[in-house]
Amino acid sequence: MITVFGSTNLDQVGTVSRLPKPGETVAGGTFSMAAGGKGANQALAARRAGADVRHISAVGDDAFADLALELLKADGVDLSEVKTTPNPTGIAMIFVDTHGENVIAILPGANGTVSADQAEVALKSLSKGSVLLLQQEVPQAATVRALDLAKAQGVTSILNTAPFIETTKEVAPKAAILIANETEFELLTGRGIAELDAAMADWAKAHNQTVIVTLGADGAKGVTKDGEKIAVPAMKVKPVDTVGAGDTFCGYLAAGLDQGLNLETAMRRAVVAASLACLKAGAQPAIPYVAEVEAALA
Repeated sequence: MITVFGSTNLDQVGTVSRLPKPGETVAGGTFSMAAGGKGANQALAARRAGADVRHISAVGDDAFADLALELLKADGVDLSEVKTTPNPTGIAMIFVDTHGENVIAILPGANGTVSADQAEVALKSLSKGSVLLLQQEVPQAATVRALDLAKAQGVTSILNTAPFIETTKEVAPKAAILIANETEFELLTGRGIAELDAAMADWAKAHNQTVIVTLGADGAKGVTKDGEKIAVPAMKVKPVDTVGAGDTFCGYLAAGLDQGLNLETAMRRAVVAASLACLKAGAQPAIPYVAEVEAALA
């Protein structure tokens, strides 16, 4: 079983010819809404990868909540620990250009009510050897408590450093496995892409932690706490948009490890899943099912 502790949002997506600069107005094309939030995205990805998944989160008592949870319900994610609050359901406002690049602003809403107490109650029954997947779109005190509980209970914790925030550096070493994109890892270590391999090795050794860096079209790299180095390529695709690709990677990686795959095999499957997610618009609607990923791998 995978437990995902994190955000649930409703994505509001506008397509534009190009991303506007500060102070600039750019005429748009289309508008759509879709379920999102890094926690919910990763929970759905893990579920579509074939794992049993429980999602711990919060939504508002509003119409957006039903839309935000619709695909999770349809695919059978356990939502018994998603609380309803008087706050509005979280919103992500996304602009996507014709090249598939995006900018995103998050309005947390109910996600801001997720607390250390909720983590305490929801995670007290985690079994040794299970997997806990976290991000940073809920209050950091709740994430820290969840990470501490995971360590105390012998649970494998995976922390995705997105979105990178002020306290990420002090919280990141608490996880068993760290997942960052290249920008986040540079913020974490102060070392650029030219030093990536050395920086990853140094980080893994210093913190006794497995670290994975996603590299977009270049795939992903990993270094285990024992010093093993892994590199896997991405599929060559022409992206429709890249929204949710990182979350797809995280969910598929967690599912692979939960299913007993070794790290390299789990990373390879996660990279292919993330590549496939770029072929459709939106976050959750674009997450592929395991049969699609296995066919692409074959």
